[in-house]
Amino acid sequence: MTAVRTHMTMSLDGYIATADDGIDRLFDWYEQGDVAVPGSGHTFTVDAASAEFLSEVLASSGALIAGRRLFDIARGWGDNHPSGAPVVVVTHRPPDDPERWPRTTFVDGVAEAVERARTIAGDRDVVIASPTIIRQALDLGLVDEVCVSLVPLLLGGGIPYFAPGQHHLLGDPIVVPGHRATHLRYPVR
Repeated sequence: MTAVRTHMTMSLDGYIATADDGIDRLFDWYEQGDVAVPGSGHTFTVDAASAEFLSEVLASSGALIAGRRLFDIARGWGDNHPSGAPVVVVTHRPPDDPERWPRTTFVDGVAEAVERARTIAGDRDVVIASPTIIRQALDLGLVDEVCVSLVPLLLGGGIPYFAPGQHHLLGDPIVVPGHRATHLRYPVR
């Protein structure tokens, strides 16, 4: 059955970007090893432990959910997300030129995004990669696993991985210690 998981890289103090959307040094772990992990249009070079984690995430991803803000910041990943998975964007203002984005689906709400992403993913997993969408999906009970690639960086402020919301109890983590990132996978209870 298709699992819905979150995944983002987070600083040790809980941020996924600076207040001005900067990601300086957060993604250094993607280039800190000698094991090649091919993505779509990009090859990551990570340590062996991170390679096992990243390869599994990429191979199992059948659809990615993002918010419109992240979609705009990333310029829609050129309609080719590094995971290779089609993208479902949650937005109240779809683009005027949706035909420009044949691998991207635009929907109005989080529940609809998860439903659409599950359909697109088939027997593969759905990954959510936007903090406000993650929180809404958690609050709706739609997330099976929370994944964090925790990096040894203190940003001192910025955009948190978890927006304010309801209380959630997670299970004990699976911990994958990598070079420049510790990968944590928490089942949602």
